[in-house]
Amino acid sequence: MGRAQRLVAGLALGMMLGAALSLNAQSLTWLGTLGGSQSSARDVSDSGAVVVGVSTTTQGQRRAFRWGANSGMTSLGVLPQFTHSEGYGVSADGNRVVGVSIYEVPYGGTRRAFLWVSGVGMRDLGQLPGALDNAAQAISGDGATVVGWAATYGLDIHAFRWTQATGMQDMGTLGGQESRARGVSRNGSVIAGRAPNHLGEMYAFWWTASAGMQPLYPLAVCCGEANGVSDNGQVIVGRSHSAQTERWHACLWWWNVSDYTPRDLGTLGGNESEAYACTDNQTAVGWSHNAAGQRRAFRWTPGGGMEDLSLAYMRQLTSGSYLEIAYGVSPDGRYIVGEGYNAATGRTEAFLLDTLCTAHNGDVNRNGCVDDADLLAVLFAFGVTGQNLGRVDVNCDGVIDDADLLQVLFNFGSGC
Repeated sequence: MGRAQRLVAGLALGMMLGAALSLNAQSLTWLGTLGGSQSSARDVSDSGAVVVGVSTTTQGQRRAFRWGANSGMTSLGVLPQFTHSEGYGVSADGNRVVGVSIYEVPYGGTRRAFLWVSGVGMRDLGQLPGALDNAAQAISGDGATVVGWAATYGLDIHAFRWTQATGMQDMGTLGGQESRARGVSRNGSVIAGRAPNHLGEMYAFWWTASAGMQPLYPLAVCCGEANGVSDNGQVIVGRSHSAQTERWHACLWWWNVSDYTPRDLGTLGGNESEAYACTDNQTAVGWSHNAAGQRRAFRWTPGGGMEDLSLAYMRQLTSGSYLEIAYGVSPDGRYIVGEGYNAATGRTEAFLLDTLCTAHNGDVNRNGCVDDADLLAVLFAFGVTGQNLGRVDVNCDGVIDDADLLQVLFNFGSGC
């Protein structure tokens, strides 16, 4: 079959399939700010429809935000008489957000854990007896359990677990004076964080109601910190001292019959790395130094190892932009959120990365109109192959060819 015949055949195929194609594809969305100079996304709902985090305002205040595709970024406000707030976790359905509200004064201030509920607003989660300071760091997928840290009678910092029925409960320590809970499984049964032992050595920990607080074996003799827990509670991620370099490396602990086994996730060629979130199938996200010493967001998978998200999805980034830290990932691994540098605005901004490629109608630049710009984008990339090509791979087959070009041509002028 000659080239012209292939074009005709492809056009006929496009006519048959065009109406059924989705408008979605791999995409990177910069979430903007609440008017200030920076923002950071910390967690994402299961569907990717809701992102939460913290942004500065035009007055320079920090505000917890909730972002939606239709609503954009909105402030969750602060607790009464407090001056700042920061959002850290969101429930699976996106309707519950946790974080900390802050009353900030020179040389001090007060922090209070909050729970924000859609249609209700922000509430104070209370405190451990005798102290005021606390902060919520994560919420279970079912929205029923909140974890974080709180001051005690003696002003030590202890991990806490909160539910509507029990209120805020002290989770104890590993023998030292401090512990902080950072992650929780979907049903709230497994909690992870960090705590020093009686010698002051920092250890990652896991907690269940039956086992209590238990240390996670580090990669070397010492030390470790845990930041995130998968939905099923069988995967925990954070960082630990590398057995080879004694630098902090991203670490993944996976449940192995009776305990968690650590795995060094390595780096992007630099000295250090740290993982913040994970999925049941052991996908992990976080940050790592690259060979040039720059901090870049990564995704790690058992089969592919650690990849630089700025390089893997470079076609979604404008010149000069990069993804610096990945803080959250949806349970299916599709959506990744964090912060990076948006060269178009000159700001550090929250981002939402959709890693799934789904065929679309040829609107490559997503402006609602299939036009010359979309046609040129496909032509300039013609012949390129790979797995993370972005919207120029219109039919998502891993190669930019006649079929992609014909889909643009068939829908040319649509929506304009």
